[in-house]
Amino acid sequence: MMERRMDAALLVLFLVHLATTLEVPLDLPQPPTITHQSPKDYIIDPRENIIIHCEAKGKPHPSFSWTRNGTHFDIDEDPNVTLKPHSGTLVVDISRAKAEHYECVYQCTARNKHGTAVSNNIVVQQSRSPLWSKEKVKPFIVQEGVSMVLPCRPPAGLPPPIIFWMDNNFQRLPQSSRVSQSLNGDLYFSNVLREDSRNDYICYARFPYTQTIQQKQPITVKVLNLDAINDTMAAFYNDTDLFSEDPADERKPTFLIPTGPTSSKMVLRGQVLEMECIAEGLLTPDVSWTKVSGDLPAKRTSFLHYQKTLRIVDVSESDAGDYRCTARNRLGSAHHVIHVTVKAAPYWISGAPRNLVLAPGESGVLTCRASGTPKPSVSWAMNGIPIENSPKDFSRKVEDDTIIFTDVQTGSSAVYQCNVSNDYGYLLSNAFVNVLSEPPRVLTQANKVYQVIKNHQALIDCASFGSPIPKITWFKDSRSSTLDGDPYILHDNGTLEIHVAQARNSGKYTCVARNILGIYENHIYLEVKEPTRILKQPEYKVVQMGKSVVFECKVKHDLSLTPTMTWLKDDGELPDDERLIVDSDSLTITDVTENDAGVYTCIMNTTLDHDSASAELTVVERPDPPTDLELTDQKKRSVQLTWIPGDEHNSPIQKFLIQYEDSLHHRGHWHNLTEVPGTRTTAHLKLSPYIHYTFRVLAVNAVDFSRPSFPSRVVKTDPAAPDENPTGVQGFGTEHDNLVISWKPLSGLQSNGPGLHYRVMWRQKVVDSDWTTVTVANNSKFVVSGTPTFVPYELKVQAVNDHGAGPEPAIAHGYSGEDLPVAAPDNVQAVLLNSTLAEVHWDPVPFKLIRGHLKGYKVYYWRERSLHKHNPHLVENQILTFSGNHTRRMLPGLHPFSLYSFNVRVFNGKGEGPPSPTLQFDTPEGVPGVPTSLLVTNPNLDSLTLEWSPPHDRNGRITGYTLKYQPVNNSNELGPVEELALPANETSVTLLNLKYSTRYKFYLNAKTVSGAGPAISQEAVTVLDEAVASRQVDIATQGWFIGLMCAIALLILILLIICFIQRNKGGKYPVKEKEDAHTDPEFQPMKDEDCTFGEYSDNEDHKPLKGSRTPSNGTVKRDDSDDSLVDYGEGGDGQFNEDGSFIGQYSGKSASKETAEGHESSEAPSPINAMNSLNSFV
Repeated sequence: MMERRMDAALLVLFLVHLATTLEVPLDLPQPPTITHQSPKDYIIDPRENIIIHCEAKGKPHPSFSWTRNGTHFDIDEDPNVTLKPHSGTLVVDISRAKAEHYECVYQCTARNKHGTAVSNNIVVQQSRSPLWSKEKVKPFIVQEGVSMVLPCRPPAGLPPPIIFWMDNNFQRLPQSSRVSQSLNGDLYFSNVLREDSRNDYICYARFPYTQTIQQKQPITVKVLNLDAINDTMAAFYNDTDLFSEDPADERKPTFLIPTGPTSSKMVLRGQVLEMECIAEGLLTPDVSWTKVSGDLPAKRTSFLHYQKTLRIVDVSESDAGDYRCTARNRLGSAHHVIHVTVKAAPYWISGAPRNLVLAPGESGVLTCRASGTPKPSVSWAMNGIPIENSPKDFSRKVEDDTIIFTDVQTGSSAVYQCNVSNDYGYLLSNAFVNVLSEPPRVLTQANKVYQVIKNHQALIDCASFGSPIPKITWFKDSRSSTLDGDPYILHDNGTLEIHVAQARNSGKYTCVARNILGIYENHIYLEVKEPTRILKQPEYKVVQMGKSVVFECKVKHDLSLTPTMTWLKDDGELPDDERLIVDSDSLTITDVTENDAGVYTCIMNTTLDHDSASAELTVVERPDPPTDLELTDQKKRSVQLTWIPGDEHNSPIQKFLIQYEDSLHHRGHWHNLTEVPGTRTTAHLKLSPYIHYTFRVLAVNAVDFSRPSFPSRVVKTDPAAPDENPTGVQGFGTEHDNLVISWKPLSGLQSNGPGLHYRVMWRQKVVDSDWTTVTVANNSKFVVSGTPTFVPYELKVQAVNDHGAGPEPAIAHGYSGEDLPVAAPDNVQAVLLNSTLAEVHWDPVPFKLIRGHLKGYKVYYWRERSLHKHNPHLVENQILTFSGNHTRRMLPGLHPFSLYSFNVRVFNGKGEGPPSPTLQFDTPEGVPGVPTSLLVTNPNLDSLTLEWSPPHDRNGRITGYTLKYQPVNNSNELGPVEELALPANETSVTLLNLKYSTRYKFYLNAKTVSGAGPAISQEAVTVLDEAVASRQVDIATQGWFIGLMCAIALLILILLIICFIQRNKGGKYPVKEKEDAHTDPEFQPMKDEDCTFGEYSDNEDHKPLKGSRTPSNGTVKRDDSDDSLVDYGEGGDGQFNEDGSFIGQYSGKSASKETAEGHESSEAPSPINAMNSLNSFV
């Protein structure tokens, strides 16, 4: 029985779920529904009129009445109370009455003939902000280091006031982990310091409803050490509270609040849980929180008052449990556990009961399902009367939190009240049951246009009403089928959803609502638009101050939507500045300033969507100069320099450059001393003696150097002996009997004192001799005269000033002056490698005879003459220089068959030595050069003569010539090569039996015993046949010939057209008569005199034409066949030339005749063939 009851309840619940989506139109009969009411706990401002809201709707419009403290409130009897017209809202005029007289519990009732609705119990209380009670505040005198609590104890207000501490200047007192305010407003000190002494600790209370602030009397705090307390005890003994008699030492933490090891706290579900732990100790303890039985809810948890307060918002049952706070310093820790219990006032599980609209004979369910801790009780009322006292209705059955209606009838409409309550609150809800018979209607506006962005969700509404509940169906465009299934989703309230709208989903939609009483349809339009997209986003920019910057923002949007481009700076409006220029797709900022830095956002808005993109602008500038240069830790040879960096202007400082001025030696000139990284602000500077230093610092970033800082004070160093000697010491000679000693002088910074001069020392390296020393004034060289030629020396140069000499100098090496070498290389010889290359060998010259630094050897060589008797005597001087100590080298580029002379010389830094004896060698023969010329003379039809001159560079004795030639056609293709060997004494040759009118290419080269040389080439053309040329001119250029060719082409075209017409008509081609007209089947070509043409055939050997031309062998055979066009070649062999002429063969049906004729060509000698023959001839 219980299972059947539950099944029935679930079925009815499902029906009710469908019914709850209906909103009854106000033109239909319906019970009252309260639409607005004042809150349950209603705090009012006593200075203003009291307004208690109660608004309701219904058909007919409801009337209103009130109860006060549970009894009827007769509004007409109270002249201070009025009811707003067409409303249940009470207005109390307090200008003639006191507000406290109306602090009561009110309830509103709205009724019409279909039922009665009631409001919550509205508890009206006026806001209170009482004054602080008068009290004498005693000063607090405490020992330094102890803990202290300054009480606030504000007066109780409604609602409770907001507490804060300030001083006489209305400045908030600073708080920290040491000093903080508790939840009740007291000010806690974990330990006090001397600076906590002041006489204006003032607690303020702000009452929010009346917007009034009240203050407590100022509290004076004096923090003293123990001796000071003893000295002042007598003066304050009678009126002071004295804390801590013992000296305050460091101590581990203990809790000031809460006290003891554990405590408990209760909080209601949905409210805010605040727990605090304030500890004292020296050093100041740090406080941390953990949940013993789980983790803290991260998203709902926050810590206030320097971790001393734990705050959890929107508390749920899962937040119950134990929480541990821990206070810790380096001396120890303290713990406290707070047990939290969560209770719950009633709350809805699946929402408040919903209005129920039923047709006569239908069933439904009202559900009032709520929860709470402890579990709440549920009571029902109908039209404001407990349901157990209401008239019996057999269609209604109450089961705990559910009322089941079965087979309802007209007249059963009523308003039902559900009241759910426990110890912590109550819920009261009205829900009516309205029994109606109503045909369907669609409440959504007709022909409404919905616009949606492509790939977004589309929701098309079809809000309807009817009783029984209408069934909704959807159609699109042609209404061929209902919209059910992918991509459409039909919701219970009639809304049609397209999860991802596409362009094809645009169109006209029809929603149809129907029930047993009728049908109603509505048309709705959907437009799917292209999304707005930023194609080119603004990019991060780094720009120097004073320059310009452009942010681009190129956008694509649906053309039917009106776009609006908006630019923001740091999520706010752009500054009103003419330097900011907004275009359609860009933002330009000119003359950028430091204030322009920030994040710029372009937003493209349409009526349907938007897109945005952001980019940051960083404004950079060269850094400001460093400031506050300070010199410390000064010693004889060092000093410490510190400075404060200037503003880096968004570009990190990369390094600092430290410069100095020597006001003693170079006043006004700044020199770079050293660099340090940009992360450092100090530098340890090494100093030199005898300098008056002034320092300055420059900062460097990616933009530029900063301006120099202001100079530091002057640092003077005492003079001293030089720390170093000159560098770059070297010795060399400018004459053969001197030695020049040079060096790089010391700078003023290196001199270390006045009277700088140099001690120059030298001695021969190879002789065990003493050092010769001279003193040289501040110079850079010294010349030693009378030295042997090119002798090695050891050298030293030492710096000396008035305060002493520098360190022992290092030994340098040098040589006295050079002289010309006195000997030539011995054993010189040449080895021939080929006709153009020889290798020269020699023995090196002894070092002593070179008398200087060996630079290398030079080979002088020249061509005396060619060995050929026809070549003149000539001399070509050439020099090859070889650096270094070499004994063999190549002589390239020699002339073959020539006589050469050569010698070898050594050279040093001074010059060349004497030459070696001159030797000679002959180069062997080589291949000859190209012949000097090649000429073509006496060209005839089949012969021509070649003449040439011997090569200019014979490079030996000419042994003969080689001639090669070959024809070349019009496409530059080469024919076969003919070769002739010619004797050396010939300079011409005549070639016979050549083809007439043919271009030939000739190649001629000379030969020696070493081989053939390069060839000279030439081209020539044999003479054209004059008769042929004459006929070509006589025929091809005559006007009658051109006219004849045109007439023949026209006739052929006409014949072809007639042929095709007859063919299409199915007739016979009339050639029979034409065949009969020809008694001779062979067509012979006519003679030239008859102005007819035969076929031209070019022989394979391309010999000139002589005599008459061979005629064409084409014939036409007569046959007894009919005149069908097929018989005349229209079959498989018939075809037309590219120029349109018919070239098919005439063929008969007789196989014997076909065999007898063989495979001879049967092409007719048509005028076209004659023209083609002429073209090929020409």
